[in-house]
Amino acid sequence: MAPNPPDGSAARGDRDNSSLLLPTAYDDDASSINSRDQDTDSEDDALQQRARNSRELRAHDRIVLMEEEELDQLVTDSRRKQELVRRGSALALPLPNPFRGLGRKPSLGSMSTAGSSNENVTGASEKRGASRTRRNTKRERLMEEAQHGEDGRLMYEMEEGGMKEGSSTGESSESDEYDRRTLNALAHAKSQRGRSWRRWLFIHSLIFIGFAILVLAAWKLSKGRRSSSSIKAHLTSNGTALFAPTTIIISLDGFRADFLQRGLTPRLNAFVKEGVSPKWMHPSFPSVTFPNHYTLATGLYPEAHGIVGNTFWDPELQADFHYTDPARSLDPKWWGGEPFWVTAEKQGVSSAIHMWPGSEAHILHLEPEYVDKFNGKEELDNKVSRILGWLDLPGRESGLAAGTKGTRPQLIAAYVPNVDSDGHKYGPNSTEIRSTIQEVDAMMDKIFKGLDARNLTHIVNVIVVSDHGMATTDTTRLLQLEDLVDTSKIEHIDGWPLYGLRPKNPDDLQGMYDGLAEKAKSNSNFDVYLRDVNMPERYHFTQNDRIAPLWIVPKTGWAIVTKDQLDVEDAKANGDVYHPRGLHGYDHEHPLMRAIFIARGPAFPHPANSQVDVFQNIEVYNLLCDSLGVRPKPNNGTLRLPLKPIGTHDGDEEPKIPEDPVTSYTVSSTSSVSVKTQTIPRPSVPPKPTTSISTSTSTSASLSSTSSTSATSSSQSSSSLSRPHSSTSTAAPTPTQTPQDDEDGQDSSGSLKDTVAGLWDWVSKELGKVWHKITDGSG
Repeated sequence: MAPNPPDGSAARGDRDNSSLLLPTAYDDDASSINSRDQDTDSEDDALQQRARNSRELRAHDRIVLMEEEELDQLVTDSRRKQELVRRGSALALPLPNPFRGLGRKPSLGSMSTAGSSNENVTGASEKRGASRTRRNTKRERLMEEAQHGEDGRLMYEMEEGGMKEGSSTGESSESDEYDRRTLNALAHAKSQRGRSWRRWLFIHSLIFIGFAILVLAAWKLSKGRRSSSSIKAHLTSNGTALFAPTTIIISLDGFRADFLQRGLTPRLNAFVKEGVSPKWMHPSFPSVTFPNHYTLATGLYPEAHGIVGNTFWDPELQADFHYTDPARSLDPKWWGGEPFWVTAEKQGVSSAIHMWPGSEAHILHLEPEYVDKFNGKEELDNKVSRILGWLDLPGRESGLAAGTKGTRPQLIAAYVPNVDSDGHKYGPNSTEIRSTIQEVDAMMDKIFKGLDARNLTHIVNVIVVSDHGMATTDTTRLLQLEDLVDTSKIEHIDGWPLYGLRPKNPDDLQGMYDGLAEKAKSNSNFDVYLRDVNMPERYHFTQNDRIAPLWIVPKTGWAIVTKDQLDVEDAKANGDVYHPRGLHGYDHEHPLMRAIFIARGPAFPHPANSQVDVFQNIEVYNLLCDSLGVRPKPNNGTLRLPLKPIGTHDGDEEPKIPEDPVTSYTVSSTSSVSVKTQTIPRPSVPPKPTTSISTSTSTSASLSSTSSTSATSSSQSSSSLSRPHSSTSTAAPTPTQTPQDDEDGQDSSGSLKDTVAGLWDWVSKELGKVWHKITDGSG
């Protein structure tokens, strides 16, 4: 063999004949891989990475993935240990930093020789020698794989026109794609894992809130439907139609309790023997028409529902209420509480109201299904036809929708003013009033006969009430207001025949009271009270700024007049007759102010002729609601059906007819009262209900008639003069606030009951606010 030429031509020939795939053949610069001046592995690593085949790349990717997973595990373990240390002790030792030494990821070449490259090298020559050996090994492996390895097969397959089935290179490509998809899925899962618990909490919170709203809405709807379901379960047939619980309540205005003892009312006396009733019913103070009819309708004292008189001044509204002026009296702003027709309509029970005071005032903006405007000249026979006509309408069981006009109402309320009107005009002992009483009794007889003809006697409940009694007046029983007080100091006069005075200057209040109290010592025919000091507690007539701060209350049968109305001395000298001939509005417990209550029907399953204890008219609202199966609103009444009879009415034990007119009064004890002048705050509208007032000392004027009969004026108890002025903030009435007054007018309410009632009032009010917010006021 000839020796190689020294110029290197042989070497170039060998290079030309060698495979073009050799790394050293494609460029002279490739020989730099063997350069002795290269002291680091970076250029060598870069070259080798460019020469890698798919297996090496896949191995490299797997190594990188393992490094990342190890790094994630280290971070997770470190955070878990830090959390455990933080929870277990505030003095935990610092954890080692898991990222130390991980600032740079090693290359594939450096990882394959990690052990040797990380050892401490004592000399630079040993390091360069190890590097040369490592580079030589890598170069030989790359050259071998380039000629006979995967890259050669890949080139051959590509030149042949495509990948062969079962090719290792093809399998490598598919594996790489699968690995990439797997890595992407894992990364996505990790990114979603952190937010999954928040999403779970949010979704379940929405589900819970939605469920709570549905339950609350269902409960609210069930309140209105419950009564309807109960009604359907208690339908009764009269032979031609089905009747749900139905009640008729009729008010005979001014019908005094002892009118039943005059032999003028055979039908009403028979009604007493058929049903249940007390000997009489007390009205509320003041014993006038509008306050008492609205108390009958709401179960609230006048101080609680706000209609404190037939006429009064509201310092909050800066306006007058006058019952004969529809432009003022029919504004709903005056009327607090919830009357029985609104309660019924809210619970799906239709109502028909015939001229009841307040029924035209759009109270709470919920109208009765039927409402008749007041007509003082309405014939009694027309009232009978109206009531029976409503009963002849088809019921809802016929398929008509609730609230459809033309369906039969379940609640019918009618107002009959005739006895009151003629009592004022002619007096309660006149021949004319006797005729009127007989006419009203005949009207009731026609109603009962109409019920019998329709086979409704044992199906429809009937309640007959009155609002107050009546007392005879006379010119000799008049008080001249100008003789009692300096009228130039008065800004407003409320009420009649009792007078509520509002001074122009509040500083004059004490002086006006002292002057009136001094005159009362020598004139026993009137009493004087300061609303916030010594107003009798049993009146329940303090807790409302619509009530004037100073009151002159004449004794029963007496009246107060101004000189503009009548000059008392001239009238007496001329023998003039004072009109009206009959009056009411006095002490609500006086015998001449007594009203009636008689009831009969399926809701009153009491023995015939049953007698119950005397009660006040605040109880009627609850009894009416119970007879219809509706839930009453909180109120001042306590009685509920069924009533508890105390026996039967005995004719020998009927109360004696009270003396009328009352001829004179005598004073058994009097005392002047001196109080400190105080500013009286104004409450918001509607007014708040009564609260019990503690007393430490009292003054009373016990009045007795000189007649031999049992007619006496009820003793008048007053509250402590030194008690502080009570709060005038608005509050809802309470259902069990005050028990019924006994026959002597003594109020047995206690502070514990008032405390419980106040708590119940607060809870009810707050729940109402919550519901109002949820329903946006539409509930």
